[in-house]
Formats: sequence, C-alpha cells, structure tokens
Amino acid sequence: MNNIEYLKKYYKGNINEAIERLNKNEPIQYIIGDVDFYGNKIKVNKNVLIPRFETEELVENTIKIIKERFNKNIKLLDIGTGSGCIIISIKKELNNINAYALDISKEALEVAEENAKNNNVKINFINSNVFSNIKEKFDVIISNPPYIAYDEEIMDIVKNNEPHLALYAENNGLYFYEEILSNANKYLNEKYLIAFEIGMNQFKYINELRKKYLKDSKILLKKDLQGRDRMVFIYNE
Repeated sequence: MNNIEYLKKYYKGNINEAIERLNKNEPIQYIIGDVDFYGNKIKVNKNVLIPRFETEELVENTIKIIKERFNKNIKLLDIGTGSGCIIISIKKELNNINAYALDISKEALEVAEENAKNNNVKINFINSNVFSNIKEKFDVIISNPPYIAYDEEIMDIVKNNEPHLALYAENNGLYFYEEILSNANKYLNEKYLIAFEIGMNQFKYINELRKKYLKDSKILLKKDLQGRDRMVFIYNE
C-alpha cells in the first residue's frame, strides 16, 4: 500500500488537503495524526518525534530485563518522554510499575498526557529539564534522548518536520547521556537499571561515561533488527 492509498484508507479529513501536505514532504504520521507503537495507538503531532521501530525494540528488551531483574513493585522514570510511547507501552505490559515521565517541552507533555488517557494508564508527568524537578529515587531510568550531533546529516523529511529539541544534542550527540549518567546516583535506588536508545556509533563513548560515573556498573549492548548498535542497558548486581 503506497502513501496515497494509506491516506485514503485511514485519513478522516479532506483527502485532497492531506495529499497536498504529503506532496509538501510532511510525514504521513503527522497527517494521519497517530501511529501504532507496540500495539498501542499513539497520537503524534509536530511537538513530538514520530516513534520508530527501533524504539519498540528498546521497550521490548527493557520489559524483558525488568522481568528478569525485579520481583517487586518498582518505580520507573522515562526521561524525554515525548509522545509518551515508551512509558505507556511499558506500563501496559507490567502491573508492578509506578510510572513517571518527564519532558522539558510542555507541548510534548500535553500530547503524552492525552496518550496516557486514551490508553487507560496512569502516568505521573513532570515538566523538567532532565532531573531539575525530580525529587525521588527510581529503580529504572529509561531514555531515548536527543542524540544526533548538530553537524550530522539526516533525512530532510525528519530535519524539516520533527522537533529539533528532541533530535539534536551538544557534545556530538552525547550531552544528555552524560547529564543523566553523571547525576544518576542521586536518583537511583541501590539496585538499578538504566536503559538507553543510542546512535549506532555512540556505544564506546557511552561506555566510557558509564565507567566514569557508575564505576561498579555493568553494561549490555543490544543491536537493532538491522544489526546496528542501538540499545544499552546499564545495571548493577
């Protein structure tokens, strides 16, 4: 099914206007207004990133590791929640999660709150720049932060439509990984898990940051379905 056929099947508004937006290189997900993510209907607009398949893999692997490592009720924090797709999907799969999610963008949080309501899950949403408004400790921190370097080439359809606040980061895309890892000890319980989606060339740098800030931790690297480095899981015994 091509994009025009897809629009005709799923778009509920004026189809001619929708085709015109498509011809102007607007992502079809924004035109339709929602996506299927991990079996859940997630609203998207220009205030949030369009969820990718790789992030579904992050969710799937995180759920598996949580089941393996924790046999109690746990507190989980999603940093840079965007549409809320990660935290909503995990919360729907695991009953023992007390879920928190933050974003610096109030507009993104409005989308995430609507998605949580539509998916019948309770999430505590917080407007915060990383840990700036966080007072509690958590068992699990998960994040798909902005990780694209400012001089990195990306597709025009992404660059021209999706929020740069959620795409780009200083320090060659590593800024938020260091911000999280350098402060994590203050916000983690004794037994913890940190789950990141990463850029395919960033593992060695994130591993160096882990060794610097979480000396007794271990790290697990997972590849995505295309064979690219895509997820890291940092934990202690």
